[in-house]
Amino acid sequence: MRAEQNSYDESGDPESSPQPTEADLPTGEENTFRLLHLVGPARENETALHELKMKVGLRQLIGQSPAFLAVVRKIPALARCEANVLISGETGTGKEVCARAIHYLSTRSTKPFIAINCGAIPADLVENELFGHERGAFTDARESQQGLIAEAEGGTLFLDEIDSLPLLAQVKLLRFLQEKEYRPLGSSKVRAALIRVICATNINLKDAVQHGTFRRDLYYRINILPVVLPPLRERPDDILLLAQHFLAQYATEYAKPVVEFSPDVLRRLQAYSWPGNIRELEHLIERAVALSESTILSAADLTLSDTEPEPIEPFQAAKDRVVAQFERTYLQTVLFVHGGNITQAAQAAGKHRRAFWQLLQKHGFSTHSLSGSLSSTMDKR
Repeated sequence: MRAEQNSYDESGDPESSPQPTEADLPTGEENTFRLLHLVGPARENETALHELKMKVGLRQLIGQSPAFLAVVRKIPALARCEANVLISGETGTGKEVCARAIHYLSTRSTKPFIAINCGAIPADLVENELFGHERGAFTDARESQQGLIAEAEGGTLFLDEIDSLPLLAQVKLLRFLQEKEYRPLGSSKVRAALIRVICATNINLKDAVQHGTFRRDLYYRINILPVVLPPLRERPDDILLLAQHFLAQYATEYAKPVVEFSPDVLRRLQAYSWPGNIRELEHLIERAVALSESTILSAADLTLSDTEPEPIEPFQAAKDRVVAQFERTYLQTVLFVHGGNITQAAQAAGKHRRAFWQLLQKHGFSTHSLSGSLSSTMDKR
């Protein structure tokens, strides 16, 4: 996208520069044009370069639902401000796309946009990844290497899954955000950094602060300009709009003849709750287009389940279930080995007879059931 911007002559006269119309935009970008006008009228002193930046920045922000447009309208203002931004939203809601839009609408648009997933960095390498190192800083440091902050110089550093940073790394990041200075590993020199930092998370950072897994001072430092992206289930009007966008995109990319969805596919797309949000929808359409040889995508082309995904069992409930299963199996085994003698079984289990008997009662064992269970087990043997 930077090459597209660099090809524009920034010295052009803003008054003589033609204003784009919907017909001027490339095929498939009509929705972008609508979004540009929803953002609000351009200021008189905005140049055609800024119009181009808006087109580039907002091209991937597709939607018309009120919840989504409320976020889109904020982006130009966020881009004009240098304060730290925290983008919150479920996985797959488009946090990086939003961060890129902010960058490409800003005065930093010709400089690098460096994105990093904090959850993918090993805890002992976070400082090295961010700040870099000098030659000889550690055993394997045979040459100097700049960090992500240096790579993003003049531009934007996007820290996704900021909640994944270990506490020690949070301290170092906080100091950098406060001072705008850092020291590469093994270096005696402090370096200044002219970058903007945008962070993102898919959890409630306030809860993480309360549980002590995220520093309160860092939370306040990065949450100056908050942005909350709505999940796709709260944007029902945008599902088909996004699906059509991805259909056109991947039909072109894979040179496929498919151009539309069958009515049953449209119904299924609308009925699904999309726990994976936009990313799940995009991957579904991409897969269907790649395997299709027809001009119409039908239900047979989709791998979308008709039912909701199985919910993940809470940790404590899963633990209780497994422990109960183990206890019952253990009791049956130890009683069988000792011929149903509770005293001997309790001694073998290392428990007092009374506690052992209470455990038996907890799992529904009685004198009658014990004898019946043991007789049945012996018959099988």
